[in-house]
Amino acid sequence: MRHSDPDERWLGAVVHVAFFLLLGSSFVRFLTRDAGGARTGWVVALFAVFCLLYVLGRFLAPAPPSGSPPTRRHLVWLGSVSAVWVVLLALAPSATWCAMPLLFAGLHALPPRIAVPVAAVLTALVVASQVRVAEGALNPNMVIAPPAVAAVATAVMVHLQRQGARQRVLIEDLVHTRHNLAVTERRAGVLAERQRLAAEIHDTVAQGLSSQRMLLQAAGRVWPTDPDAAREHVHRAAEITSRSLAEARRFVHDLAPADLADDTLPGALAVLADRESGPGLTVQFRLDGEPGRLPERVEAALLRIAQGALANVREHAAATRAALTLTCLDDQISLDVADNGRGFEAEPSRAVPHGPAPDNARGHGLPAMRIRAAQAGGTLTVESTPGEGTVVSAAIPLAPLASAPLFPSTTPKEPVP
Repeated sequence: MRHSDPDERWLGAVVHVAFFLLLGSSFVRFLTRDAGGARTGWVVALFAVFCLLYVLGRFLAPAPPSGSPPTRRHLVWLGSVSAVWVVLLALAPSATWCAMPLLFAGLHALPPRIAVPVAAVLTALVVASQVRVAEGALNPNMVIAPPAVAAVATAVMVHLQRQGARQRVLIEDLVHTRHNLAVTERRAGVLAERQRLAAEIHDTVAQGLSSQRMLLQAAGRVWPTDPDAAREHVHRAAEITSRSLAEARRFVHDLAPADLADDTLPGALAVLADRESGPGLTVQFRLDGEPGRLPERVEAALLRIAQGALANVREHAAATRAALTLTCLDDQISLDVADNGRGFEAEPSRAVPHGPAPDNARGHGLPAMRIRAAQAGGTLTVESTPGEGTVVSAAIPLAPLASAPLFPSTTPKEPVP
């Protein structure tokens, strides 16, 4: 029997050894007790044919794997070897106990609705053979023992078959579930990566292009009347182009902010504040506490949030002053971006650890900032009132998220006057 299951191979080996032992003992018993007469040659030939058929079936008609239907070749072999055994049993009752391996082969290969009647027929033949050669008073064990042994063997084999069928169904369900889970996780990973790439592009390439367009438009408007101011606008647009190119190259390389390549988070925020300051807008940076060494993902998330918030200030707020405040506590780090611009109607201030941005969020900036804060294990809060400015606050716990506080630091956050 060619099975990949080592347990089935071991069981098959035991059955084969038992068959040859029983066949040898039956043959010896026939030679010592029943030999003699004209039929001796036929019986010896039948023993040889019986043994040869069994051996050939091992190689030419192996039993199907557990749970698979029997092949036509195996059924032909099973019928042939059983027919030879029946004839041999009629001529030499010594071959009675060779029925056990045949019983196993039938129960193993046939479905229960066929295997059980086959086992009953084999058992009846064994009992009839025992009774036929009995001498003296009938021994009850000759009638009771074979059916009892066959019943136990049949019950065990049928139970194992049904148990194996249930296990196969469970395994198929498990494989199907694992496949669906892998597909779902792959799809979720693709969506998350797309979302992250969209946020990266928005905070780097898109913001740079927007700033360049505004500066070039301003240069075009003032060029006839104030060429020096126009040249300054063009010069700043060129600087933004250089930074955007560096960000794009870094983006392609490892998606890390270029400002963090050679600087710490406070240094990168100070450079950002200085870079965003210009005619009409002054940006200040303030550091409260000492941040120490932070995970790269936390530094990148806070810097990107600061970039996105200042881009909103520059494009939408019409503010003259803005402030970046990095607050470092023992268990969390928070970033506040406040401006004195026009503000907007916002929902009541609340932390948003997960989920989509509210319907009144402007453009892609606020949703991207919320996503960044959530991916870093933190929250994002937006406080705004028309005419009184806006405060964007990101709080990221430095301890595991399960033990981090639900809301950010209670440090007062007021719009810049």
